[in-house]
Amino acid sequence: MDLRSILRGRSKRIAAEGGIVTVAALSAFAVAHASLLLPSKVTHPRAPAAALARAALRPSAGTAQEDAFLISFVEPVPGHAVVSPFGLRQLPWEENGRLHEGVDISADAGVPVRVAADGVVVAAGEGGGYGRYVAVRHAVGLTTFYAHLGSVAAGVKPGLAVTAGQAVGQVGSTGSSTGPHLHFEIRDAADHPLNPAMFLGKAFAEKGDLPLDLAKRYSGRVRIAYVSNIPASKQALMDAKAGKSIVVRRRETNDAEDLAAAEKNLEGQARAAAKSEKIDGLKGLSIGPDGRPRAQLSL
Repeated sequence: MDLRSILRGRSKRIAAEGGIVTVAALSAFAVAHASLLLPSKVTHPRAPAAALARAALRPSAGTAQEDAFLISFVEPVPGHAVVSPFGLRQLPWEENGRLHEGVDISADAGVPVRVAADGVVVAAGEGGGYGRYVAVRHAVGLTTFYAHLGSVAAGVKPGLAVTAGQAVGQVGSTGSSTGPHLHFEIRDAADHPLNPAMFLGKAFAEKGDLPLDLAKRYSGRVRIAYVSNIPASKQALMDAKAGKSIVVRRRETNDAEDLAAAEKNLEGQARAAAKSEKIDGLKGLSIGPDGRPRAQLSL
């Protein structure tokens, strides 16, 4: 075969290969162009497990992230009404009005009394007109006080950490009480009484959110209180105030008998106090000149 024939054969092969390449290129272009016109059927790749875990920790749109509160308050006797609010009040046996330093919540005897906020028990005992009581210290020096209890829950003693809603006793009518109810107080770090209505059912993120100054205020109007049951000792005051005659009975005992009866009474009180401390872990409370317990409300 001569050189001319060889060159002619190579030219035909080059032309044929060029045609194949051109056809392939045009086909690829057509496919690419078609892919731009048709909807994509390719799904997005699944995110790595770690990424999904991080996404689950982030709050989704419209979901409120739980806030951290400095202190939040719940009702000490849920579902029961306040029958005597915070403010100036005059009881039937009193000459003038005086500040009712808390609220009275009406409930049947035996209903659980619950802590209004997280805190630490700073006092538990019995004394004065408040009867059986529990005091709990909270954030920023606030103290809640639960009085006239029928009983204090077992194990409730100073130093016990308690959480909001935890039962610390039962409704009763101990002390100077007109019937089963809870006397509930909130006091600031300086022992000033605060209106519980401004705290119960609310949460506060910072100390500046607490209505400490506003809660100290009260109306100058004296509210006349109506009670269903008057203690015998108070009834005597009312009778004297009404000008009823006082019946003087003839003395039926001598001095020696009166002294023996007084000593017996003191012995009975001592036994009752010892029994109370042994069974319930309670202790007596020092009562201030205004009649309310104060001395053991600090750690």
